[in-house]
Amino acid sequence: MSEREAMPFSGSVLKCLAIAVMFLDHIGACLLEVFVLNVYGNSPLAGQIGNLYFWYDLDQILRSAGRMAFPIFCFLLVEGAVHTRSPKKYLLRLALFAAVSEIPFDLALHNQAFYWGSQNVFFTLFLGLLVILIFQRYPAEGWKGMLALAALAAAAELGGTDYGAIGVGVIAAMYLLRERPLAAYLISLVLLALLNMQELCSIPAFLALALYNGKRGRQPKYFFYVFYPAHLLLLWMVGRFVLPGIV
Repeated sequence: MSEREAMPFSGSVLKCLAIAVMFLDHIGACLLEVFVLNVYGNSPLAGQIGNLYFWYDLDQILRSAGRMAFPIFCFLLVEGAVHTRSPKKYLLRLALFAAVSEIPFDLALHNQAFYWGSQNVFFTLFLGLLVILIFQRYPAEGWKGMLALAALAAAAELGGTDYGAIGVGVIAAMYLLRERPLAAYLISLVLLALLNMQELCSIPAFLALALYNGKRGRQPKYFFYVFYPAHLLLLWMVGRFVLPGIV
């Protein structure tokens, strides 16, 4: 058994970790920020929800924990791109669930069915995978990959995708430096910190990635794809229809 194979975390463990902290992050972003602090905190119900500073501090804890999710998803995207038997199907799957997830994303994060100012993370992953596939198609012509990276990062930024150009850059860094993981993680962390200093809370995610054993592990194939829009819709429904009866 190699040193890497002796590591404790499979791909399925990493994915479960990312899903768990993402869920915590969205509890903060949806239930606390959108509803408790915004909708109900600025309404006649404000006096019934207690000290708003408590909810703000709790939100910061949940959102900080959630910073770990994105680097893990980027890493798993790279692993999937390197090992997939059908890159086109992988790309189409991301595009499909980006479209399916957009209304739940807008409802959960903005309390609107259609909000054009930001798009869900599947769009970022889709654009990042496009960059990887172009690098794979033209391995001897790196300038084409770099041109694609610049163009698709700009598209992510202009389109308001989650993590924007920085997100696409992190995916590209993890792919191009996959044989030098320490460099990949450091560059990714620096890029994320440029976006927001709170992203430094993602450091435990990179420590978890260092414990990856190279094995996929047992995992339902479409669980994350279904879970993402489903949990966003569920959180919005709780905030919209259940919280008023509680507070």
